[in-house]
Amino acid sequence: MRSTITVSTPEDIGLFHSLTAVGATPSAKPTDIAMPEGDRHLVTLENDEAVARCSLWWRATAQLESARLGYIGHFAARSDTGALALLEHACRSLAAAGCTRAVGPIDGNTWHRYRFVTERGDEPPFFLEPDNPDQWPQAFRDAGFDALAHYGSALETDVHSVDPRVPELRNRMQQLEVRIREFEPQQFDQEVDRIFDVSSESFRSAFLYSPIERSQCHAIYEPLKQYVRAELAFIAEQRDRPVGFVFALPDWAEAQRGARIETAIVKTIAILPDKQYSGLGALLLATCRARIAELRYTRTIHALMHDGNVGSRSLSDRFGRQMRGYTLFARDVAAER
Repeated sequence: MRSTITVSTPEDIGLFHSLTAVGATPSAKPTDIAMPEGDRHLVTLENDEAVARCSLWWRATAQLESARLGYIGHFAARSDTGALALLEHACRSLAAAGCTRAVGPIDGNTWHRYRFVTERGDEPPFFLEPDNPDQWPQAFRDAGFDALAHYGSALETDVHSVDPRVPELRNRMQQLEVRIREFEPQQFDQEVDRIFDVSSESFRSAFLYSPIERSQCHAIYEPLKQYVRAELAFIAEQRDRPVGFVFALPDWAEAQRGARIETAIVKTIAILPDKQYSGLGALLLATCRARIAELRYTRTIHALMHDGNVGSRSLSDRFGRQMRGYTLFARDVAAER
């Protein structure tokens, strides 16, 4: 017997989290379902056993043309039929809430975990990379979802190659009194404030962007505190005002597999959207790549870039090749209202 319930009791919450360790994806933490942007949480049962779960958002979602979006996130399943039943129920629930389009997987907004690995390639998962069983994106397809957006991660194996534009870009930024310095871990909270100030402006026009509070940004970065290496993250400042940053990390997943860490991950590059800073992203990346080579890493991963982000993709395409592809899915639910 199969049924889908709305999480409302401590017992229901236990069922929801009984699926946390299923598959390869670290799913929602116990505190996640108490987050205010989670509007409903569903569990599908088969013979009283939890076989699929998700959370829904519809009150604080991004804008996309004229559609009213609803999000499906915290997804996990260990039954194909259960996953299909869950997604159908989720789409009906979002339609009843006034949504016209369901989007997933996305855990509330793009600051958190979202999209599925759909082109796996030969490389193992890297640190902080979302992963999932291959059945999960297929479950979305089987439920009538189509690709809404595509993303890629690129692998660079020639870390010593040099961007010929660097001297000119460095000279221009010096004339603007823009200096690039290392991230200061001993001032972690203040550095996160600077990252937030740049990110809030830089990503404002990004696909499915939603603003968050400063405290939420701190909550996102706090778990990374122990993994940050000052020599791999840089902040650009103009007369002490942050105008850009590049945030890179060692691939700690290699160490977790018992191997030597040979890969650095360029996780985020952002600059303020002002024409005077054109080229600063390339200079930040060049600064980071030079340090990666100096520290004798042999590979660099340019992580999780939206295909429509021409700036990031052009920087990455100069040096790397795509190693992984990811997909965010959507389904029209207007007819179910």
